[in-house]
Amino acid sequence: MQNKNLILGLLFVVTLIFLMSGCKKKEAGPKTPPPAVQQQPSTGWTPEKPAEQLKIETTADYYNKQGVLKRIYFETNKWAILPESREILKKNAEWLLSHQEFKLIVEGHCDERNTEAYNLALGERRANAAKEFLVGLGIPASKIQTVSYGENKPICEEHNEECWQKNRRAEFILTE
Repeated sequence: MQNKNLILGLLFVVTLIFLMSGCKKKEAGPKTPPPAVQQQPSTGWTPEKPAEQLKIETTADYYNKQGVLKRIYFETNKWAILPESREILKKNAEWLLSHQEFKLIVEGHCDERNTEAYNLALGERRANAAKEFLVGLGIPASKIQTVSYGENKPICEEHNEECWQKNRRAEFILTE
């Protein structure tokens, strides 16, 4: 009987300890809810410092390196704008109209044949023909400057028709 009372007493103490450990102590006063935390999906990785904003370069030099404005080509000893060049100039004008913060230099170039004076004059006519076409498409003339390099800045230096054709061109250079 004494064992029975001892077992009952131990059982009572264990039950009491079990019940008391499960109870929480109530706090006094009104409880304010914690600030709302935005839940983000967990990737298991957190940055050490806040991410920097991406810098988007929008300088004339950057766009020139990207080749956003395409060159046009001319026939031998001519400065008339060819039909395929008109399409290129239209696309160049669209880009320029949507980026009016830039000015433009139109460079006229020639192949190595003829005299230097003749090629400088021909390069000037080519640059002016391209400028006039762009002005006709809505680009302000005050934003376009022309320059002739004649035969002085060739793309190709071989002495054949294929190479000369690459040098008969107008280049479009953006400026700030």
